[in-house]
Amino acid sequence: MNVRYRVDLSQSEQDELTALLSGGRHAGAQAQAGQILLAADAGSGDEQIATTLGVSGSTIYRTKRRFV
Repeated sequence: MNVRYRVDLSQSEQDELTALLSGGRHAGAQAQAGQILLAADAGSGDEQIATTLGVSGSTIYRTKRRFV
């Protein structure tokens, strides 16, 4: 069963993630999750996100599942 999770960020969530990514030093996992969620919200597909960020498809799946 291949379940797909749809990420729809509110404006405040987008602002918070953008601030997190531009704010300086953060844990790598937090920054990576923020980048994945912002890219998914922008309409990028999982394969495109995986190649752009250099992560696996399962990482994207788990990140989206945790958010949703």
